[in-house]
Amino acid sequence: MDGIFLQQLVNGLTLGSVYGLIAIGYTMVYGIIGMINFAHGEVYMVSAYLAAIAIAVLAFFGVHSFPLVILGTLVFTIVVTGVYGFAIERIAYKPLRNSTRLAPLISAIGMSLILQNYVQLSQGARQQGIPTMLEGALRLHVGEGFVMITYTKLFIIAAAIIGMLALTFIIQKTRLGRMCRATQQDRKMAQILGINTDRVISYVFVIGASMGALAGVLITLNYGTFDFYAGFIIGIKAFTAAVLGGIGSLPGAMLGGLILGVAEAQFSGMVNSDYKDVFSFSLLVLILIFRPQGLLGRPQVTKV
Repeated sequence: MDGIFLQQLVNGLTLGSVYGLIAIGYTMVYGIIGMINFAHGEVYMVSAYLAAIAIAVLAFFGVHSFPLVILGTLVFTIVVTGVYGFAIERIAYKPLRNSTRLAPLISAIGMSLILQNYVQLSQGARQQGIPTMLEGALRLHVGEGFVMITYTKLFIIAAAIIGMLALTFIIQKTRLGRMCRATQQDRKMAQILGINTDRVISYVFVIGASMGALAGVLITLNYGTFDFYAGFIIGIKAFTAAVLGGIGSLPGAMLGGLILGVAEAQFSGMVNSDYKDVFSFSLLVLILIFRPQGLLGRPQVTKV
């Protein structure tokens, strides 16, 4: 039992790291404009296809070294996915910024469907995949059993930590981060002080898409398969992670992702893997009922 628990703990930390990276996109957009980008799951899905394309192109030119392949894949995928995030903000959100709150929500759902069908038509509806990029695993004996930790899982956890630390540095220590925090606190006052809030909002969409791209590369390396519908379920789970940690809180997004990933993995190992999605969505319902502000979120106070 200890071996199963620890194995699922490793699996959960790996999955939770990816959930956390995608949840950052939801929480940053919500924190800056107070709306949920429901096309963010499809941004992750697009990044999985871009990662596969980059790996195939590098292999065609004879590049097979894992460090060079992963570096080239990350740069290409993050840059192109960032462009997708910028386009989504300009097309689906900016024209509706001063309209009712429902209009951007419907627009984001429409953008999600457009991206799904665009990828289905351009890449095909069949499941696609990539070969294993990083072979090998650590085998740790625990009691009468053992825990298998693949090098791919170790790389995913390390890359997620580095990505989160880099984002934290940007938000806390750079001029862009200060502008983002000022726009989040009071957009009108930030404009009065000379901050181009429209540009800041676009930057936030690009940063969120870039974190989703990092998650897309990592989870593609881990599972090796993906399809045009991959962004829907994992997008909802990442949204659950963002709500669990506290929507609008970056540390909360990562914490929520880790908790959800570990809880889902333990449920799959100890109970039944067929109902892991039901478990995740039930957790979302319970959070919204009993603690809608999340673990690290703050209750919204209405100003009068």
